[in-house]
Parts: sequence; structure tokens; C-alpha cells
Amino acid sequence: MEPDDERGRAPQRKGISYSQPLARDAVAQAAYARHAALSSHSLDDEPIASASAHRHDPARSVSCPHQLPPHHHHSRGGESVYLHAASFGGGGAVTLERAVATSEHGGAGGRGALPEFVGAGGGEGIFRVPLRAAMHPGRPPALEVRPHPPRETQVCSFLRTLACEPQLRQLWTGAESGVRVWGLDELFAGSVAGARRGDEETAPFTESVPAPPALCVALDSANKLVWTGHKDGRIRSWRMDLATTPAAAADGGENAPMFKEALSWQAHSRTPVLSMVVTSYGEIWSGTEGGVIKAWPWDVIAKSLSLTPEEKYMASCLVENAYIDLRNYVTVGTMFSLPTTDVKHMLADHCRAKVWSLTSMTFALWDARTRELLKVFGMDGQVESARLEPLVMPEQFIEEEIKVKPTKKEKNQGSVTFLKKSWNALIGAGGAVRRVATKGTFVEDNRRTETVAQAMDGAIWSGCTDGSIIMWDGNGNWLKEFSYHNSSVQCIKALGGKVWVGYASGTVQVMDVEGNPLGGWTGHSCPVIQMAIGGSYIFTLAHHGGIRGWPLTSPGPLDDILRTELAKRELSYTRVENIKMLVGTWNVAQEKASPESLWSWLGTASSDVGLVVVGLQEVEMGAGVLAMAAAKESVGLEGSANGQWWIDNIGKALDEGISFHRVGSRQLAGLLIAAWARTDLKPHIGDVDAAAVPCGFGRAIGNKGGVGLKMRVYDRRICFVNNHFAAHLENVTRRNADFDHIYRTMNFNKSHGSAASDTSVQLHKAVNANGNQPDEDRPELAEADMVVFLGDFNYRLYGITYDEARDMVSQRSFDWLRERDQLRAEMKAGNVFQGMREGFIRFPPTYKFQRHQPGLAGYDSGEKKRIPAWCDRIVYRDSRSETIRECSLVCPVVAAITSYEACMDVTDSDHKPVNCTFSVDLARVNELIRRQEYGKIIESNEKLHCLLQESHHVPDTIISTNNIILENEETVVLRITNNCGSKKSAFEILCEGQSTSKQDGTKTDFIARASFGLPHWLEVQPSIGLIEPGETMEVNVHHENYYTQEEFVDGVVQGGWCELTRDKEAVLLVNVTGSTSTETVTHRINVRHCCAASSPPPPVSLLAIAAPPGDAPSSEGLTERSSRKSQSNHLQRSDAHFGASEVHDLHRLRNM
Repeated sequence: MEPDDERGRAPQRKGISYSQPLARDAVAQAAYARHAALSSHSLDDEPIASASAHRHDPARSVSCPHQLPPHHHHSRGGESVYLHAASFGGGGAVTLERAVATSEHGGAGGRGALPEFVGAGGGEGIFRVPLRAAMHPGRPPALEVRPHPPRETQVCSFLRTLACEPQLRQLWTGAESGVRVWGLDELFAGSVAGARRGDEETAPFTESVPAPPALCVALDSANKLVWTGHKDGRIRSWRMDLATTPAAAADGGENAPMFKEALSWQAHSRTPVLSMVVTSYGEIWSGTEGGVIKAWPWDVIAKSLSLTPEEKYMASCLVENAYIDLRNYVTVGTMFSLPTTDVKHMLADHCRAKVWSLTSMTFALWDARTRELLKVFGMDGQVESARLEPLVMPEQFIEEEIKVKPTKKEKNQGSVTFLKKSWNALIGAGGAVRRVATKGTFVEDNRRTETVAQAMDGAIWSGCTDGSIIMWDGNGNWLKEFSYHNSSVQCIKALGGKVWVGYASGTVQVMDVEGNPLGGWTGHSCPVIQMAIGGSYIFTLAHHGGIRGWPLTSPGPLDDILRTELAKRELSYTRVENIKMLVGTWNVAQEKASPESLWSWLGTASSDVGLVVVGLQEVEMGAGVLAMAAAKESVGLEGSANGQWWIDNIGKALDEGISFHRVGSRQLAGLLIAAWARTDLKPHIGDVDAAAVPCGFGRAIGNKGGVGLKMRVYDRRICFVNNHFAAHLENVTRRNADFDHIYRTMNFNKSHGSAASDTSVQLHKAVNANGNQPDEDRPELAEADMVVFLGDFNYRLYGITYDEARDMVSQRSFDWLRERDQLRAEMKAGNVFQGMREGFIRFPPTYKFQRHQPGLAGYDSGEKKRIPAWCDRIVYRDSRSETIRECSLVCPVVAAITSYEACMDVTDSDHKPVNCTFSVDLARVNELIRRQEYGKIIESNEKLHCLLQESHHVPDTIISTNNIILENEETVVLRITNNCGSKKSAFEILCEGQSTSKQDGTKTDFIARASFGLPHWLEVQPSIGLIEPGETMEVNVHHENYYTQEEFVDGVVQGGWCELTRDKEAVLLVNVTGSTSTETVTHRINVRHCCAASSPPPPVSLLAIAAPPGDAPSSEGLTERSSRKSQSNHLQRSDAHFGASEVHDLHRLRNM
């Protein structure tokens, strides 16, 4: 037996005992002080300094370990005491929690929190409360560079690329509106002054002037430039030294000075720059749609960069006209052997001076020095057929399409031309079908290449959409394939002996260069689309725009120290926000409400709330309406004129546009849900997604079912589901099944009524908002921090006649009626709404009434005389469990019902509208403070400091010489030895600059090519590598008589000649790193080429240059490259030390 609904004192009932008020108890006072220290008032963003500074508010309840957590509500005096009823049984048994007010309070929920009924079965399976924690035990503590921004704030501003410059310690991102840059030394600084929405807690950054979406990025550390390829087909460069000036870093935000591009040109006239790479020889290659690849010689780019800003247009034109169309290197007539699909990825193989260009299904391998196409092969490693395909030039095709209409004389030939083109198209389509059928591509269409990267041992890794990773050698030969996840591989990054892989599920996995897993964790709640390495971190960019940094040593002991220290400081970065919500449900029976009815239902109650959610049923019905709704749903459309009428008029009642703003809506046939947020709360609400689940006519029609909205409120996920279950008294099992079907299958996507960007993808189901990896069969609703179900549930009163029900209603004997409530009985048995809560019902049954009949006399008195019932209900589940009830990062959402009422004076429908107000506490992390605490821990913790110093250690290495003299066609072997006995060392060889001897004997200044690229007369292989402890790596340094082609007009070679035979000198940099830091030790090697007297070389045949590999002389013939090693190797001993074995080897080399 439950207490009756009288507003006075509740009579004591047998079997229920109430605890005494503990407001003056010392334990309760301590718990209250702790909670007060964490809390903030309503939407006030100023944190409470301490518990002692918080003035006691009698309206705030006292909490103790066995009582309800505190709930906040406004009051004008008096005191509320929370009493906790005894539990019946364990493990999800029904409990009753009650608050008794000692005096009346003003405003919504003035009587304090209402007692609640809790359904059984809430602690098991999919109805278990999702796990939350201040520090996730299953992943390393992350450095939040940019916390997850609300999607609505990122319209036309999503981040899509990521790159890090380790020497200047800069993190660059390409966005849909330009580029951004973070200084790694400023990550632990304060907030950005005047930051725009979504970046309030982001680390300080600077931003470029607005630019079209950046699709790819490449770094040029030699010239301190960042190159970005954009959607408008232009390539732009940005100066690193101007991007993070002290003034810009100090200001930040919208008012900060924006840096401008240094040089830009139109790389592709009407197609985007999909991929871009800087080759080993300092050239910039770009790929676009239709298989088009262009190369941009560095000499021309360097000349353009030297021009003054006033000559910007001239510089742009100079580069635009100097491109090299690589299709001319593989073309015979109008046929060529390259795939005609989009070039989505490009990779510079610095180990062997090659370039990989990738489409979704094929690979093309190029010589970076000669620009020769070496190989085209598929994902299975098989070389593509030598059959040449028709040349497709998208840019030229577009230009032809926009030509003027034909003249009258040409019209006579138009039909013939059309038939000819149609015939060619049919023949081409038939050939494509035959090729696809031969290769089985129809079956493997879901297996595509998504990313490519190079490990430090020289192997090429490609990731596929099916989760598999393929390893290739430098010549494009298949080595092996392995898979650890079913989710698509989105990005790969390598450093030293480690390789990091980012998946579409949000998982980050660490492997060694052999592909053996070393660890992994859930990094984000959506796909990890890009990664970059800088300092001691690997940074991951999620699809929602969030950026996190993970220690390169993870998983390891450093993680445990950080996790422990951050957990100790939890109170410093925890904020508890309080909001008030109004949730309303109404079955409108295809009617339209008067303004007075809407005001009575929502207007008065909404005056003190920040969020309003409304669910309607039977907005429109009928076979035609249901058929039209089903047809719309099949093509991704929803909504109707009636639904829009309700949205507009509810908006008017809420003063939409001034006091409230609509944040989302969804309609399925007669079901409609919509949400409005108050102006001051709206900035804290984002990622609004919608969903619909039909339950009628074989789970296909929306006459019954559910529509839902999911949103992030203060970084906590709250879901609202509006339902209409099966009707009639006897269909209890069907109603239970309707709920179960909706709960298990509701998957959210972008709301049609939200302001989300069309470019955004939806959150993947594989990860929840807290980063936990849920069970595969765990529904999305089960992972929400709070779920509210509302609607016409259609549960009736059983075991009672119409007359008995009327009599009990007239006597307000609602306690007797509640004992015959089907919903209460099913919840008590754990058959429906498992573990969910409902406020104590103190209003008459809301169904069924005769329209426009006021008062309780309006109950159905017709022929059927339907028994009155509480069909229209609102239930919820928050983060509370049996053991944890106080609002914290472990229990982040704690709600209390402050009012639960029916508007009995509204007569527009046969149902009465119901509303329920909640007072909700939400615990969240202040990422700004947490990031600062993160930095303090790194600076102050001695043990952590020692581990970081150890991770920065670079293995000791020795080079055999630092002076090399080359003659024509000569090769010298350079040896690099790893003296460390326990750790691998990684090396990379770059060219710091080159100079040429003049005729007067002087030398030009040393000039660096892009990304410290090699001069064309010098070959270094391998230029990157991984050396085992105690081992030695041999590197061949070779001189090559390279014949340059200096003049290109519209990508076609116009002239070619041999490079001037003068003495040349270059400075090589051997950069050595470890596997857990970008800390570098650099060795310098002087390489000089002395020209010997020789006869002039034969002229270069331009026809041979343009010929494809199959019909042209070999690359060795074009470059006169000798495959033999040089007979004399000239080495000058450096001051670097090396052992006896190295001396012996050098002596042997000299005597060869």
C-alpha cells in the first residue's frame, strides 16, 4: 500500500518506515559541504571557491549516504527535508522515495521533490546504469587540446586535417573555414579570450583568414611553410613564424589577429585538391578527381616565394603555368594506364625516393626523381592489366560542357555525334562491367583503402574499410595482411619502432613495426580521422572536431601516475550544474489546440525552466497519412503541415526567438517530439540527434512507435523518447513489447529540426559519451546518462468497472486506483521500463474524455464507456545506482521530479495533457582547469619527470664519416651504427641545403628545397630506417647525372637539357630519434661533387620523355644511371669517433 495523494501530511502505512531528518548530523553536514563545494547555481558559470564560502541555502536538501542525493530548487523560505523509504528486497526491487514539505514554496515544484516509484530490473543487462568515472581506467589520461565541441557550433568550421611540426612545436589543423595552429608550449595556458562557441575551453590557438575548406596538408620544415590543398582547387602556403606570434597567442579568440597566406595558386581549375605530398626531392605533387596528378617543381615555387607581396598575382601565375601533368608520362595518344578514379591519398616514400598515389581500389607507384610510373597494382598485390584506358580529363570535360550551343550548320551533325557518344559510352560501360566481373569488385566493394603511411623500417602500411591492414615493401609487393578490429581504419602514424592506428569506432591501437599489438584504448566517441606526432604526444583528431594528446609511452607506467594524480585533484576540475526541465505529453486526437490550452499546459510551467521537451501523439492519422509518412521515411524525409502547425504554435506559447529557441524536432506519422532551450542554456546544448522507430503493422508503420531526441547538455547525454504503444485493455504484452523494441533499436542520427552541419557524420554506436567501450548488443539508449520516456503508453486500469473507477476518481481515492494500474504492476514485475522512475501520481486519470466537456463529468459516458486510465505518463532513468546516489563524475546526472500534473481544464482532445518538471544536477569536467592541472602534475611530480626524461632519451649512434666526395656516377656507403644496447634507433636523412660553384670560383648560398628535399643529382637510399640495438645500417650515397626538363607549358614538356656540369655541394642531416619522443640528435655530413672533364651528353628526346614506360627507354637510359658501384670511393675522415670495425671497413673500401 502506498501513501495517498493528499497534499497535507501523508498517513503512515504499514510496511514503510521513514528515517528521521539528519540536517544537523555531522556526517550529513560533511556530505553537504562537499556537495556545495562542487556545485554552482543554475547557469551561473562562476565556480564556488570552497564549501566555507558557500552560504547555507535552506532550500537545498541535505544528503547522507543512505538518502537521496541533493536536489536544487528555487524557494522563498522554509526548509525541505528528504525522507528515504525502506527498500523492498534487493537487486532492483521496488522502492519508494519521498520528500515531505514543511511549508509551501513558490514557483514550479515549490513543494520540493516528489516521491518516486522505481521499477524493478534496473541493475541488469541493458537496463544497467552506464558506468562513468572521473578517470577512465581503460585508457591513458588524455591531454584535451580541444574538447569535443557541440556540432551545431561547427557549421562550416569542422576540422578535417592534422599535422605537427616537432621542431617548432606547432600543431596545425585544416578546417572548413581555413587553418588553425596551436603552440605546444601554450597547451597548458589559460582560456582563449573571446573564444567563439565550441572553443570556450580549448587551448590557445591562432587562426588564418577565412579560406575554403582545407582537405589535405603537408609540412615544409625547411622553409617554415605549411602547404594546404583546398576544395576550390587552390594550394595555399602559410608561414609558421607568423602563425604563432606572441601577440596572436596572447589574444586568441575571435578578436585575435589572423595570419594570411604566403603564396597560393590554382592547382586544379574546377576540382578539389584531394591529396598532396612533398616528395623526397622537394617537389609538391597534388591529386584530384579523375586520376589527375600534377607536380610542381620547387625551383619555380622558390622563385615565386621570393617575390614581394605586391607581386602576389605574378607569383601565382608563375607557379600555375609551371605544373607538370604526370599523365603525359604514361600516355600514348589518348590512352593511358592510370586509373581514372579520384586520387584520394598520396604518400612520399622517403626511404626509396618514391611516391604512392592511391584511389579507393588501386595503387600507383612513381619514381620521385624521374617522375616515371613504375607500377599500378590492386589491393591484392596483383599488377593491373597492361590494357590502356581512355584518357579522362575532368577539367577539360567540364570546359567542353560549358561551350556555346552549336550553330545551325552544326545541328545536322548533332544527332550523329550524340549517337556516337552514346555508343562509345555503352561500349565503355560494358568494358567496365566485364573488368569488374573479372576482378570480383562487386563482391569486394566494401573493401576500400582509407589511409596509407610509412613505418620507420621502410614498410608501407595501408588501412582498409573492413578493418584490415596490409603491409607492402618499397616496390609495391604484398608482404602480409592482418586485422584486429572490424571497424574501418581511418589513419596510421609511425615513430621509431611504434605504429599507431586510428579506427572509425574511435579506437586507438599501438603496434610494433611487425604488426604485433602493444596496446589500445577508446580515444573518442566517433571516428579518429587524423593523427600527428609532436613533443611527447600523439595527437588524435576526432570527426566531431575534438583533439586529444596521448603520451607516446602509452600504455605504460606514466599513465598510472597521471591517472592517480588527476584523480586526487578531481574536486578542482569538477563542476555541478543545475537545470530545470519541463517535459510534456499530449495525445491531441488529430485536433488543434487553442492558445489558452497551450498556455495552460506549458506557458505557466515553463516560466522557471531552461529546457522544454514536448511529445504529441495522433497529430494526424488515417491510412493515407500513414502511407505518405512511410513513403517519406523511405527517402529520408519527415514532417507534415499539421506537425509544423504544432511546432509553430508551441513556439509562440514559449515566446520562441526571444525567451526560447528550438533545438530539435522529429515526426513519424502522428508522433511528434520537439525541444526548446532557454536563451542562456542554449549555448550549453549541442549534438542534437533524432530517431524514429515504428511499431505498427509489423514494425513498419508509424501509427504506433516512438520518436526521440538525443542531446548533449553540459557534456552529458540526455535522451527523450515520445511513444504511442498498442491500445486496448488486454494488450499489455504488446505494450511491453513495443517498449522493448523501441529501447533496443532506437539509433539516433542528425535531427531534421536541428542546426547541424550537413557535412558532419553521425556518432558511431561503438563508443559511448564517456569513452567506454560498450557491449556490442548494448542499445544506444542504454548508454545515455539520462533517459526520459513520455507519451500515450496506453496502460489501463484492470479489475475495476467503469462505475467503480468514476466513484474512486470523484472521491480522489487515487491510491486505490494506483493498485490497479497496469503500468505500475508491470514495472513492479520488471517487465517494462526496467529500473525507471515515475513521480507519485496525484492527478485524475487522463483518458478518456468527451471533447469540450469540462471537469470530471467529461469522462466517456457513451456506448463504450471506456474505463478511465492514466494512459499519458512520463518516466525517467538517471545515473543513480543502488550504491551511488550523489551527483559526481561517477554519477554524473541526478534528477528529481518537482511537479507531475495533468491539465484537467484543457478540453481540446479526449486525452488530458500531462507535464512533469525536473530539477537536474549534472556533473561535468571543466577541461580548462583539468588541462592546467595536467600541466602542473608534469612539472611538479618528480617520478613523472624522471619517466619523461627517460622517454626523451635518444639512442647513441655513430656515423662513419661526415665528409663525402663524389665523382660522376659514384656511390659511397655511409654507415650508421646504433650503440645503444637495449633500444632501437630511427634515422632520417634530409638535405639542409645545396650550393653550386660559380665560374669565378665562388659558391652560391646554401638553399633548402621543400621539406629538406634532396637535389636531383644526389640519391640517398635508404633515407629512413630503423636500426636494432648494436646493429649497423648501410646507406648508399650516389651521384646521378640528371637531365632536367625546365620548361613546361600547361603540363607539357617544351624543352630539356642536362644540368650544368659544375661542382656542387650539399649538407645532409642525419636525424636520429627514439620511439617515445620527437627529441632528435642531428649529425651533419658534407657531400661534394667534383665534376670530371667529359664529353657533353647526348640531347634528350622529348618524344622519349613523353612516352609511356612500355614504349619508352628505361629510366636508366633516360638518366644514364649506372647500376654498377663506383670503382673509387673518396671519403674524408670526420672528427666523429667510430670503432675498429668501421676503420677496417673504410680501409677495405679505399682499396677496392
